[in-house]
Amino acid sequence: MPLPSPDPTTASLARAAVPLRSLSADAPTTDLQPLRQVLDGVRIIGLGEATHGTREFFRLKHRLLAFLVRELGCTALAMEASESAAPAVDAYVRSGVGSAEQAVAGLGFWTWQTREVLAMVEWMRTYNRQRPASERVRFLGIDPQKCGPSLTALDTLLGRLPAPERNRATALLAPLHTLATAHPGSQPDPERQLVRGAEELSRLLTPYGSDAARHARNLVRAADLVTRPRQHTDPEQTVFAVRDRYMADALEAEPSAKIALWAHNGHIGTTHHGGGALRPLGSHLRDRHGDAYYALALLFGSGAFRARRTLPGPWQNRRARTRDAKVPSHRIGPPAPNTVEAQLASATPTDHFLDLRTAPEPVRAWAAVPHPHRSFGAMVPRWTYHLHHTPVTLTATYDGLAYIAASSPSEPFPHPTA
Repeated sequence: MPLPSPDPTTASLARAAVPLRSLSADAPTTDLQPLRQVLDGVRIIGLGEATHGTREFFRLKHRLLAFLVRELGCTALAMEASESAAPAVDAYVRSGVGSAEQAVAGLGFWTWQTREVLAMVEWMRTYNRQRPASERVRFLGIDPQKCGPSLTALDTLLGRLPAPERNRATALLAPLHTLATAHPGSQPDPERQLVRGAEELSRLLTPYGSDAARHARNLVRAADLVTRPRQHTDPEQTVFAVRDRYMADALEAEPSAKIALWAHNGHIGTTHHGGGALRPLGSHLRDRHGDAYYALALLFGSGAFRARRTLPGPWQNRRARTRDAKVPSHRIGPPAPNTVEAQLASATPTDHFLDLRTAPEPVRAWAAVPHPHRSFGAMVPRWTYHLHHTPVTLTATYDGLAYIAASSPSEPFPHPTA
């Protein structure tokens, strides 16, 4: 008896898939050459991730960044990381100031304190070392969170101000020091006192140079996030919507740069997972740049990834003494049959890329209706994470997909001593 023919969607997905032969940044780029046509005319390339703790996602992003820089003229990497701390990473990759370990650790998120991100930062430094300043690739942070470096910089600056301005700025800055450790949405304040103080400080310091103005602006954004509500009758007034809007605004400060954007799938997509009125970062970029923005989601089949648990438990390694012991690994089996990942794996079980903009009609028809897919943030439910799926309409949310068959946990590096 002859074998049944695959359904049209599976067959079309298999034909449209572009195999990824390697995840190494040093590998030949023959398999990436189809991206030249896909990304023609694109200025901002969103590189997503279904988890914040998958080694293979980070390695693929490193490889794609190297390709984009070397062959497609990319001039900056913008990351879902502290805009206050990012200048230290930029100083390292462009001029060799400080150390890569200290700069990456200073970004403030456990998600990026990994050997994979460190290797990417070291690659950027190596690439830049033999190039003139005008041709060096930059590192940008776009997240208003983790504003401690801006507070430190302004503390130093105040000592150089004339007495009247110094006294007023000191009074305004004092309550803002709570922002260094406060979480977004943790201090809802309808009166917006922290924000008003940060805005006055910004107006006061603007005449004292671009660095002072930049750090003060960072505090305005950080204060806004901390005091925004998590829930509101208008979703665009919530901390989640405001954070993504600020991250989009940060990219507008680089109007001539060709940017690789590193963030979670939930941010780089052009619609909110699960529907609703909340607008992600990618939605703002699509409105502002049209098809010059390309959202590439990274998905995986099975394996393991790192994430914090929402509840503590005895499975933690209590003997470990590093910060990274608090971020355990989570195993997960093959995707459920009705998911996006299962359909991709059925068509092409190995690592591959799929461009949705030019996909054949059976693929576009499949991608135009909602399907569940995996999306894990920095924290997951302790027992039920493997059951978690969110619906997505692929053609409305992403421009392309990269499927990684096997996920393994990202590898932390020890927090460097000062």
